[in-house]
Amino acid sequence: MKKFIPYANEADVLNIGGLSIENRLDRITLNGDVDLTLDKLGLEHARALHGLLGAVVAALEAQALPEKLAPPAVNTVSNPFA
Repeated sequence: MKKFIPYANEADVLNIGGLSIENRLDRITLNGDVDLTLDKLGLEHARALHGLLGAVVAALEAQALPEKLAPPAVNTVSNPFA
């Protein structure tokens, strides 16, 4: 399995249970949900989340960060089907 390197690209997606983690150059997006059940699968999911969040924190701590990231630019285009 390819290693998920936070903030490295706009393509990587990691799935943990029903949780989808999308890599971006300026953000990590989490969508969905995951149950951390009291069993081996719950432990596997918890360890995966723990590793992912540890890598995200390390990547953030290694940068000179702004107070708040500016919202992305949004461009409106004409509907090509209209």
